[in-house]
Amino acid sequence: MKTPRVPRRRFLGILAASAALMGPGPLRAALRDSGALPEPVVWRGVALGADAQLQLLHPDRAHAERLVRMAVAEVHRLEQVFSLYREDSALVRLNRAGRLDMPPLDLSRLLSQAVAFGERTGGRFDPSVQALWDLYAARLRAGKPLPPEPGALRAALAKVDYRAIRIEEEAIVLDRPGMALTLNGIAQGYITDRVTELLRANGLEHAMIDLGEARGLGARGAGRPWRAGIADPDESGRILETIDLSNQALATSGGYGTPLDTGGRFTHLFDPHTGQATPRWRSVTVRAADATTADALSTAFSHMPAEAIRGMISRFPVQAWLMPPDDGGLIRLG
Repeated sequence: MKTPRVPRRRFLGILAASAALMGPGPLRAALRDSGALPEPVVWRGVALGADAQLQLLHPDRAHAERLVRMAVAEVHRLEQVFSLYREDSALVRLNRAGRLDMPPLDLSRLLSQAVAFGERTGGRFDPSVQALWDLYAARLRAGKPLPPEPGALRAALAKVDYRAIRIEEEAIVLDRPGMALTLNGIAQGYITDRVTELLRANGLEHAMIDLGEARGLGARGAGRPWRAGIADPDESGRILETIDLSNQALATSGGYGTPLDTGGRFTHLFDPHTGQATPRWRSVTVRAADATTADALSTAFSHMPAEAIRGMISRFPVQAWLMPPDDGGLIRLG
């Protein structure tokens, strides 16, 4: 069964995309004239269903444009591995058969990381929650009320357990009947990191890679870090807080991005322990050294109380910004 596509709203505002936020006009022009801040080569598109953007700073514009083409090709290649919306993707084939022989290296690598995050978060991050999505989506299509009945929820939860994912040398096996995976809580971060590695390996030192999650490479000029902002879910274009990204990454998970009902009570963020689809926080933003970690932890933290998140942060070198459901202002941890 093909997974229905759900529109995704933007959580992050990449402030460096705005010329007005790169310094006053005359200063910006002077920096560019001195060679310190070349005109960025910009690409805009869609990656894994979310708006995406690349900004590359390099004195050789032709080289930067070649790197953009390489990066976009890498995004498309990895989408073919991780997408739930392409019938021939490696992930869809794994879900359909419950086994995938000779899997792509990137799928084995990312699933290994996903399982590790499951272990480190006590199962709060779990890529096998696709069974819950299938249950909720089926009820939506049938016009039935949410949440599902307890019996149906228990049946779906019986298919959820990251520990039942076997990653072997020549195969990936799902050990529970009807089990299915989604990498929507980590794949954007992984693709962001792979593109960053590709650009850096080809001589690029300064870039903003925003593929649903953001990662700043180097600086945006004159030693100034790239900056991203946490978007206000209620007011388009309004930024609640700006965050520096000095060779760091930022990811946000928020149920308001993909509500499953008109009131927004139920979302795509499922608690792997209970099957509930109402996250504790309106949004969770995590800054980490890499986008894979930021993406996975922002997902895991969505159903965790602040004290549990604080304890988790002590084991990771990350910071988190929590938006309470009552709009009481952002809570920063770490």
